[in-house]
Amino acid sequence: MRWYEFLASYWRLSPLVRIILTITTIIFLFGITIHIVEPKTFSTAFDGVWWALVTTTTIGYGDFVPQTTVGKLVAIALILIGTAFVSAYFVALSAKAISRENALSAGELPYTKGNHVILVGWNERIRQLLAFIPSNMPCLVIDETLKRWDVPKHIHFIKGNPTHDDIWEKANVFEAHTVIITANQHKNETEADLASIVTLLTVKSLHPSVYTIVEILTTPQVDNAKRAGADKIIETNKWTSFLMANCLSSPSVLNDIEEFKKHPLKRLTVREEWIGMSFASMLTELKKEDVLLIGIANDQHIAINPPSHTIIQSKDELIVLVQ
Repeated sequence: MRWYEFLASYWRLSPLVRIILTITTIIFLFGITIHIVEPKTFSTAFDGVWWALVTTTTIGYGDFVPQTTVGKLVAIALILIGTAFVSAYFVALSAKAISRENALSAGELPYTKGNHVILVGWNERIRQLLAFIPSNMPCLVIDETLKRWDVPKHIHFIKGNPTHDDIWEKANVFEAHTVIITANQHKNETEADLASIVTLLTVKSLHPSVYTIVEILTTPQVDNAKRAGADKIIETNKWTSFLMANCLSSPSVLNDIEEFKKHPLKRLTVREEWIGMSFASMLTELKKEDVLLIGIANDQHIAINPPSHTIIQSKDELIVLVQ
């Protein structure tokens, strides 16, 4: 390799790598030089390299000191050249750390882990959701309205438009466990639903098998969300209206629902020994484990509080409340 090709390759390296290579070269060069100049004081090349290292890092143990004028001139040159590059190294290292921190807080740093939950939008609904999600579950928030870091420190943040492929690539959607798309609070209901559906289409085009939950505000857009591939659709306005209507007939119903929050609703896969048991027997059996059976679900339908004689089938799932 010619010298100019070597220089071209050298300058293509990152600044931090260039500084490290330069410092290493200086330490070995001056270490060998001082060994040649003062072989009595620096009996081996390793002693010279050791002296050059502690001198450039301004540690200066004093175990090796040049005795001759030439040796002292070599030391002066090393101090003037070497310490400058070492200082530049620490400055570059600090700048890189600060740059990474700024990129993280500004939502520019890609997410490299997997099996995570991606939340689209930053609003009160997402804040409440994060309170229910276990703290050990990796989560990531995508939002284009935040200007700086505003989410909890253990939540990764990516700033950008969720309808753009590059944003989802940054979020590592290919290894995501679940994607939850909330309605854009800055748009009217129809526009928010259309934006959610376009976001859903973007996600499914990149990772068709990822599990998606989408918030839809208007009933006419529910079918479009299904066509776009939504695995679950949350009709927020319909659910809110349902609660309000029940409060009219029974004012205390909201207190009952608040109590439900203390007991998470889950589905249990039917164990082999449960197959063939009646709903009443299953209710008693699960009660021993502090689990309340409230219904049975399968591919065809969901039955809440079915008749006591209903038989548990192998393809059923048990809807339960747990402590």
